[in-house]
Amino acid sequence: MSTETPLDLKKTINLPKTGFAQKANLAQSEPARLKKWSELRLYELLRQERAGAKKFILHDGPPYANADIHLGTALNKILKDFIVKSRSMMGYDAPYVPGYDCHGLPIELYVDRKLGAKKANMSPVSIRRACREHAAEALKRQTRDFQRLGILGEWENPYLTMSNHYEAETARLFGRFVERGYVYKGARPVYWCIHDQTALAEAEVEYHQHSSPSVYVKFPLTSDPALIDPVLAGRKVFVLIWTTTPWTLPANLGIALHPDFEYSAFEHGDEVYIVASELLEAVVTKCDLGERDSGGKCTEPRVLARFRGAKLDRLQCWHAWLDRPSLLMVGEHVTLGGEADAETGLDVREAREKQATSKAGTGCVHTAPGHGHDDFVIGKRYGLEIYCPVDNSGRFTPEVEHFAGERVFEANPRIVDFMRERGVLLFTENYEHRYPHCWRCKNPVIFRATPQWFISMDRAGGPVVEQDEDGRDRSNFTENFSEGSETSLRQAALREIQSVKWLPAWGEDRMRNMFKGRPDWCVSRQRIWGVSIPVFYCAQCNEAVAEPQIIDHVADVFERESADAWHTRAASELLPEGYKCRQCGAQEWIKESDILDVWFDSGASSVAVLENREGLRWPADVYIEGGDQFRGWFNSSLMVGLVVHDSAPYQTVLTHGWTVDAQGRAMHKSTGNAVPPDEVIKESGAEILRLWCASSNYFDDMRCSVEILQRVTDGYRKLRNTARFALGNLHAFEPTRDSLAEEELLEIDRWALAELHVVTEKVRDAYEAYEFHTVYHALYNFCTVTLSARYFDIIKDRLYTFAPRNKGRRSAQTALFRIVEALARMLAPILAFTADEIWENLPPDAATQLPSVHLMTFPAAKPEVDTQLLSCWERLFEIREDVLGALEKSRIAKQIGSSLEARVEVSAAGGDYELLQRYSDQLRYLFIVSQVEVLKSEAGVSGVEVAIFPAAGQKCERCWNYSTRVGESSRYPNVCERCVEALEEIEGEVA
Repeated sequence: MSTETPLDLKKTINLPKTGFAQKANLAQSEPARLKKWSELRLYELLRQERAGAKKFILHDGPPYANADIHLGTALNKILKDFIVKSRSMMGYDAPYVPGYDCHGLPIELYVDRKLGAKKANMSPVSIRRACREHAAEALKRQTRDFQRLGILGEWENPYLTMSNHYEAETARLFGRFVERGYVYKGARPVYWCIHDQTALAEAEVEYHQHSSPSVYVKFPLTSDPALIDPVLAGRKVFVLIWTTTPWTLPANLGIALHPDFEYSAFEHGDEVYIVASELLEAVVTKCDLGERDSGGKCTEPRVLARFRGAKLDRLQCWHAWLDRPSLLMVGEHVTLGGEADAETGLDVREAREKQATSKAGTGCVHTAPGHGHDDFVIGKRYGLEIYCPVDNSGRFTPEVEHFAGERVFEANPRIVDFMRERGVLLFTENYEHRYPHCWRCKNPVIFRATPQWFISMDRAGGPVVEQDEDGRDRSNFTENFSEGSETSLRQAALREIQSVKWLPAWGEDRMRNMFKGRPDWCVSRQRIWGVSIPVFYCAQCNEAVAEPQIIDHVADVFERESADAWHTRAASELLPEGYKCRQCGAQEWIKESDILDVWFDSGASSVAVLENREGLRWPADVYIEGGDQFRGWFNSSLMVGLVVHDSAPYQTVLTHGWTVDAQGRAMHKSTGNAVPPDEVIKESGAEILRLWCASSNYFDDMRCSVEILQRVTDGYRKLRNTARFALGNLHAFEPTRDSLAEEELLEIDRWALAELHVVTEKVRDAYEAYEFHTVYHALYNFCTVTLSARYFDIIKDRLYTFAPRNKGRRSAQTALFRIVEALARMLAPILAFTADEIWENLPPDAATQLPSVHLMTFPAAKPEVDTQLLSCWERLFEIREDVLGALEKSRIAKQIGSSLEARVEVSAAGGDYELLQRYSDQLRYLFIVSQVEVLKSEAGVSGVEVAIFPAAGQKCERCWNYSTRVGESSRYPNVCERCVEALEEIEGEVA
């Protein structure tokens, strides 16, 4: 070899080489990868690969098919993709069938605006066709956007709530509720949107701040006041009520008091007023009712009598201005202060759990049975009429004196002025409070008694249509459930909630509270776009036909023709041929005009989809949605599951937080703080959105902003660079040919693999627990600290300067291959695009022949890890930090330039000295210096002392280390003895 020309030193350095680009160009590369997946038919390949494996079913909660996706929708779908992909990589057969909620008011309202005036001349079928077309276009755009996020699933065959089959199944499920005796029709108060003119379910109501007129009004007592206390005999006595909805006063039929509260009758001039004793001072001050002394200062009023509320039970007042009585009643729903009256508390969990935080009110609650749930309950108990003089549009009906035809909210100030003129108003002011609004049109709602279809929470087996003179069921007016009822939906739900795993754990209490306090489910809606309630009324006697067999018959028609058949066919064509009324024998029928609540639609999905799709099963392993679904999909799905299978349709329920801006504020286009996902994708790629979803604990609200996404991008870049370093140093490495056995690896390489096993176990456990933020942070720390800051930093010299086939280099490459191959698999559920790109850039190996990382499973964690090895190296790295700190100080002091210019003396005693001595030949590589000397500390000295000196010898032209032996080789006079050995080995390989 000596006669040949020496090797060019620069060409003997093993510089990294890979097709895995440093710059990701995700906005351009991701669509190309999606095209590749499509051509591979990756989802179908995955189903084939997992055929026969244990099933894992995530059931998709259907988003509304009415608009493009927003950041919250993207978060929801990405989290679902994390779950499905991670379960698949655990070895499960985890199909994903996406769904779309195609019915409902949002779509119908959009079509209303689009059609404008011409809608009035259109048939219901034409309107439904327009709704169907809009939903189809919207879901087409959403499907495109979801696929762009890298989400795999049956996108060519999603489930649609407007499909013939789904509509038919929805109707059949209504029949199951009827069959089990849970369905009835009755007049009782429900949330009513006067803007959209339809009833609303609890899940369709949201709370916003609202300003209402607060009024204190006196109702004259017509019963003998001596029945309360003899001292009141002959006095003009009034009961003071407080309300924030003056528009409900025309419907007042009673006043409720708490039976156990103490009430006071106090004197004001020649009148006597009754209020709760605890609120006396607040009422007197607010209404300026006390006497005034000579200085004009208000004094305490004279209390004539004190008594329990029960003393007033069934006494009678007269309406403040109308010629009718107002009955005094007692009920435990009455509270002291806060929003105690039923028209503001309405019927919602938030109001029922709210503690009184102010002294507003009188303890005497104005009661209008047609305008409040508690009012309705107590009104029924006392035999009051369920009086509701307000029409569908929110206007007073003609019988309302003075205010007929006026809109209720607009009538508020007029009613206040009218009461002031009549002398019955003691005080009024504007009152800021949380008030229910329609979640679609955002307008305030009212509570209004109308005939509606309900699913009872507390009874089974009763008549479908109630039998009293008002068409109401007398047995179903309380939210309290019977401990002895085994068939009550409420009790069954409370039982099943305990058997479900809730993440976070507070979900169980929240769901339990939803069912403890929820009223009967109003399932009828006064709209067109949805599944019609399959009930018929006899045209002669009005007998209702709601029989399971008839409903199934109608559902079979829907299966063939869609629910449009309800509007295209006559009633006689939907009923079995020759069907007669059992009451009167007539054969003419009228069809129910209402449709089913859209939450009934979506709640039906567990049966309509899981039990009817090949490859799926009931129940689902997991549901995951936002916190609003405790009142929505989680709730309705549970009730459907109970009716069909007497059990929950899900085994685990996950709840994710809301998307908010950097300050924690809700995102809205109108406020300019929204982060449109399409813009992020165009600018940075879907991978950044996916990593953002994994970067924080999604059980909490997820903050997002340009700055936050930039930090996520920086994190992504570090992960990518880690993978690129490993791939670049695997050029020309063939795993089957070049890998070393575990026992042949250098110790630091075995240490790196031991750390890999530790992080693998942590990552697998985190995926198992749905803790994706733990996955991200574990892998991020592994890449940036364990690998980049430690391992890669140390093995660079070996990888770059050793001969290509040197055993020491092969040892490092063996470890690198195992690490990056495992990294690709562990990152795959989160960084779906990048992990697949890493996979296709791996050296070819029998284990990596599958065309996509998504067909693989997670790496297995080693059963036993060498803990002694880990602890030894952990202490070495602690000492390394001391050395690096000392090197930095020397660099600042200009004593050295790069660390390779340094010679390090490390003084230690005891175990540290023994450890350093054992690894003395490796310390120069560990500290990345040219020379290291280990000294034994004097007796009594603890810890490690580090001293930095200039390295001895000359700088090697090839590896840049300093050595006293540079120049010993005449063939390579400018290199160190280590490089001479490497060059000779390379010459041997070339030869």
